[in-house]
Amino acid sequence: MPRVRFRDVVKTYDGVTAVVKRLDLDVAAGEFLTLLGPSGSGKTTTLMMLAGFEVPTSGTIAVDGQPVNSLPPHRRDIGMVFQNYALFPHMTVAENVAFPLSVRKVPRAEQAARVDKALAMVKLGALGNRRPAQLSGGQQQRVALARALVFAPRIVLMDEPLGALDKNLREHMQLEIKHLHEELGLTVVYVTHDQSEALTMSDRIAVFNDGVIQQLDAPDVLYGRPANSFVANFIGENNALPGIVEQVEQGYALVRLATGELLWALAVAVDRVGQRTALGIRPERIVLGAEGLQARVLEQIYHGDHVRLRVACGGSDQVMVKLRYGEGEVPAPGAEVTLAVAPEHCLALDAPQ
Repeated sequence: MPRVRFRDVVKTYDGVTAVVKRLDLDVAAGEFLTLLGPSGSGKTTTLMMLAGFEVPTSGTIAVDGQPVNSLPPHRRDIGMVFQNYALFPHMTVAENVAFPLSVRKVPRAEQAARVDKALAMVKLGALGNRRPAQLSGGQQQRVALARALVFAPRIVLMDEPLGALDKNLREHMQLEIKHLHEELGLTVVYVTHDQSEALTMSDRIAVFNDGVIQQLDAPDVLYGRPANSFVANFIGENNALPGIVEQVEQGYALVRLATGELLWALAVAVDRVGQRTALGIRPERIVLGAEGLQARVLEQIYHGDHVRLRVACGGSDQVMVKLRYGEGEVPAPGAEVTLAVAPEHCLALDAPQ
């Protein structure tokens, strides 16, 4: 039995437009599942329905097999971490962490022991007497996390919890949260619009768009085998070359580009001759080769450990090629080159509307 189960869940605020559309989703016990998507895609509404702050218009949400649609948030045994931390400024760190226990009328002696354990868990054991205003952003985030964990909830929900932190601290906290998840066996449902954050932390990622899950898979599958053009363009960097299917054979498609050049690609979302498609190719999968697409280098972009080339080829002047230093001479703008890509790294996806 999954820890969480959404079945045929719909949410509309105006009775006309559904922001979540007939959602079916299972979350396994101990899983770190990320809901990823652009603003307005339905991911945060899904999280808030699970938390109990929003009510589904129709459908069922169950936790450990028991429907929770009618349960208030405080009776769902769910910990919540918000983007703004939502700490009480007039309380000490220890009092903030103890708050969920006092609401549940846990004896004071037991409260103190649990608070000490939770603060030690997030490496803030010496700061229990400070106020939130005396802490850094990263420390406040840890207090919010300790407060969500202190009553040992079945599920921890996190809504963009690292959005207010700078890049280095955000990357550090990503690993801290992932390590806590692994050590404690937590079931985590995490919302973000940051694709790299999702790839780093998750067991599985549900990519939302327009209230619908476009693909639900492990991070490496999402990146390497996106199901459609939206996922390919939203997860990581993607080159999209429009073309027409000339042939379909044994799971591969032969695609004619705008320049007339032909490429073999995995037939991910095409199945017939004459179909419009967009070839999805990751920048790091393209190699400078003796045979391949004719291209002209337009720009070099320096990235420290690698350089990116923006080139014109296949009818597009926005094709990016990623080259690591030490892998040969980097061609200068204006140079004519050929680009090669293996068929298994070239995906024939749906043509954007």
